[in-house]
Amino acid sequence: MGCSIWRAGFNFGHLKVQSKLSVFLTMILLFTYLFYCLNGYCDSLPRPLHDQQTTFINKNLQNDGQQLSPEQRHAHKNAVRVSVARGQLPDFGISQTIDEQLAPIPVDNNISIANTFGSKKFPQAIIIGVKKGGTRALLEFLRIHPDVRAVGAEPHFFDRCYDKGLEWYRNLMPRTLEGQVTMEKTPSYFVTKEAPGRVHTMSPRTKLIVVVRDPVTRAVSDYTQTLSKNPGLPSFQDLAFRNASGTPSSVAATTADAVDASWSAVRIGIYAKHLEHWLRYFPLSGLLFVSGERLVSDPSGEMGRVQDFLGLKRVVTDKHFYFNQTKGFPCLKKPEGSSKPRCLGKSKGRPHPQIPAEVLTRLRDFYRPFNLKFYQMTGHDFGWN
Repeated sequence: MGCSIWRAGFNFGHLKVQSKLSVFLTMILLFTYLFYCLNGYCDSLPRPLHDQQTTFINKNLQNDGQQLSPEQRHAHKNAVRVSVARGQLPDFGISQTIDEQLAPIPVDNNISIANTFGSKKFPQAIIIGVKKGGTRALLEFLRIHPDVRAVGAEPHFFDRCYDKGLEWYRNLMPRTLEGQVTMEKTPSYFVTKEAPGRVHTMSPRTKLIVVVRDPVTRAVSDYTQTLSKNPGLPSFQDLAFRNASGTPSSVAATTADAVDASWSAVRIGIYAKHLEHWLRYFPLSGLLFVSGERLVSDPSGEMGRVQDFLGLKRVVTDKHFYFNQTKGFPCLKKPEGSSKPRCLGKSKGRPHPQIPAEVLTRLRDFYRPFNLKFYQMTGHDFGWN
C-alpha cells in the first residue's frame, strides 16, 4: 500500500517537472522568435535623418573633397551640413540640385533619402507676366533667397498643359521645407483668359506677381526676340500697323494706318484689359506689380518690395548686385566658391533694331488711354507717358 502511494506521488511529480520543462522551452523559443523579428524590423526602418545626412555628407566628401587638407575637409563638411539642413547645396562645383544629388542614394529599404527632405507642394506664388518684362531676371534674383525654391523652366501648365492634371503640375515643383516658398514663372499666364480661373481653382490664396514694362519698349523687345529666331520677319512697322483695307502697311506708318492690336507684340502691352480677367478671381491685394524699369535701375529696392509681398526676410539686398555696362542691366555678384559672376544668358540684353520715331510716337498715342486705366486699376503711376 505504501509503495503504491509512493509510485503515484513519483509519477505525479515527474509529470509536473515535464510540464514545467515544456513551458520553459516554449518560452525560450518564443523569446528567441520575438528577438529576431524585432531585430529584423528595426533594420528595415529608414535611418534617422541625421544618419542619412551623414551618409550624404561623407559621399559628397569622397566625390568632391579627395584633394582637400584635413582643415579644408572639416570646413567643407560643415558647409554641406548647413546647406543640407536648408534643403540646398553650396556651390562646390556641384551642378546638380539636391534632389538630383540625393535621389540615387538608397537606404536599406530602397527609400530615397530625398523623400526625407521636404515635400512637393503647389506653388504659393507665381510670376504670371509679362513676356519681355523682366520675369527671368526677377526669378533669378529671387533664387538667391534661401527660403525660395523655384522651377527653372516655364511649366506652362495653366495655358498649355492643363489637361495633364494638377498632380502632374505638383510633381514638377521642387521639394520644399517648412517655411520655404514654392514658385514658378510663366509670363503667358497674364494674357491667357482661362488662366485666372484655373489658378483660383488650385488655390485662391496664390500670390501673383506681374512684372510690367513700358508697352512700347516691351513690344520692340518682343519683336527683337522673334527676329533673332526668324531673320526673314517683316519690319516692325509692317507688323504693328494695318491700313484701312486691313492689310499690313508696307511703308512707314501714316495717320491712316491703324495699330494692329491683334499682333501679339502689341496685344500683350494692353495691360488693363488683361488685368480685368484676373481681378474677377483675385483681390488687388493678391497681386504685386513690379516695375521692369526699376528692376534695372534699382534692383535691391524692387526686390525688397517682392520679398515683403512674399512674407520673406529681406535677404536679397544691394550687396548682391552690380551693373553690367555691356548688357545694360544688373547682374549678380560672384557667389562664394564661384569663379565668375552670374548674368543672364546671351538671349537677354540684345540690341534693338532702329525703329522710326514716328512709329514709336504712334504706338505711345495708342497705349496712352490703356496705360492711364492701368494706373487707376493698380493705384500706381509707372510713368510711361
